[in-house]
Formats: sequence, C-alpha cells, structure tokens
Amino acid sequence: MDIIRRNNVTVTGNPRGPAVVLAHGFGCDQNMWRLTVPALERDYRVVLFDYVGAGRSDPSAFSAERYGSLDGYAQDVVEVCERLDLRDAVFVGHSVSGMIGVLAARQAPDRIGSLVMVVPSPRYIDDDGYRGGFSEEDIEELLESLEANYLGWSAAMAPLIMGNPERPELGEELKNSFCATDPDMARVFARTTFLSDARDDLKSVCVPTLILECTQDAIAPREVGAFVHQSVPGSALVTLDATGHCPHLSAPEATNAAITEFLAGLR
Repeated sequence: MDIIRRNNVTVTGNPRGPAVVLAHGFGCDQNMWRLTVPALERDYRVVLFDYVGAGRSDPSAFSAERYGSLDGYAQDVVEVCERLDLRDAVFVGHSVSGMIGVLAARQAPDRIGSLVMVVPSPRYIDDDGYRGGFSEEDIEELLESLEANYLGWSAAMAPLIMGNPERPELGEELKNSFCATDPDMARVFARTTFLSDARDDLKSVCVPTLILECTQDAIAPREVGAFVHQSVPGSALVTLDATGHCPHLSAPEATNAAITEFLAGLR
C-alpha cells in the first residue's frame, strides 16, 4: 500500500529547507495545523499527514491490533519519514502525538533529529507521586461514555478539551473534527491514548526537545509539563500565554513563535 495515500501525506513549503513533520492528536487531522503552516513554509519543508483512522487517511489500512498501542502510530510516522526519505526531521506532535514522536525517534533516530511536544502527556491517570489529571475511575467513565455514544461524547467533551468558552467556535470546530472520525476507529485510538503510560520512554529521548504547555489545560495540567521537562534531559519548557488543550488553534501566534524560535536555534 502506498504510504502517501494511506496517511494522506501533504508536503508544502520550501523543498530545500529542513523538514518539519506536524502530527495531530486524538480526534483531529492535519487541518488542525493550518494556522501553523504559514509560519513555517517559507523556510521549512512542511510535512502533514493523517494517522490511519483519522482525516482523509485510507480506512482500509486500519487494524485494531496495530493501532491498539502507541507503537503502531509511531510506525506510521517512521514509514512516512522513510517514504519521503527525511533525515533529521523536526517532529512536532500535539497531545498524544508528543509521545508518539518519542517512540518514533527511538525507532528511527536517523529520521527524527528533534522533538516539539505541544501539551504532551505520558500518562493521563494519576499514580503515586505523579499527577496526570485523572483518576482511573475518571478515565473508565470517559471511555465508557465515548463507547456508548460517541457523537454525544464529542459534543460534551470538545468544549472542555478546547477550553476558551468565550470563543465557542473553537469548541465547535473540535467537536466537528471528533464527529468526522469513524466511531469504531476513534474508540481504539481513545483507549490507546488514555490508557497509555509512556513515562519510562521519556528517558530514552536524546535529541533537542521543546515542551509547550498552557497556563490552564483540563487534559494536561502543568504538573505534567513539569514532569516531561524533568524526564527529558536538556529539554526546554515554555509556558504559553494560552489556555485549553489546543494552543495551535486558540493561540497560534504564541505557539508559532515558540516553535519557530526553537527551530531557529537548531540551524
């Protein structure tokens, strides 16, 4: 199967520039980066894609077994990078894609040379000495609600995830993105996302890394950003003047400024 069609890969920007791969989070697709692409495409070769099961990816490629772990999504990233013959690419991952990028960089260290993790979380469930933001009961209720009525779950959760209640159009966009995702595939990705524990994987990161967090985030509280920062040697942590879990949509100027400053430091 052709990887370009499978993952609906789009390449734009400067063909002679360093490669920047933009990876979306759960329930989203590459369109969520549309406010970031213009800030990058003059100087960088910008690669966008949809994970299998999201956006305009090929649904026939979906496998509940493969995508039942974050490694399956990381393999998508590696295969896209190999298909485009990317070297030392900058991987920018939103939410769970931050952890997917960590796994992909470990699988293919020659392909991914640095990481930008936008509101990442290695584990959503609280643990001894660790605050992920949710109890086990919270996550089970969330998943049971999602599996029982995905459209209803999307309508209720999207505004909470997005934050910024004074801008309801943002929550509406996220809801529409959720609702455009096949419910059966979304259920698999949701369980993979919310039950994951990638804390130990952070210790393997040995590339320049930027972590972006928001001042208030219902999905990834600031304790999570601090944990990721402490776990990744030499990483940089930037607290954006933004709220919610999708700063690339709610505060694109601040998000883009942080990313481009990091990229400039790599050149």
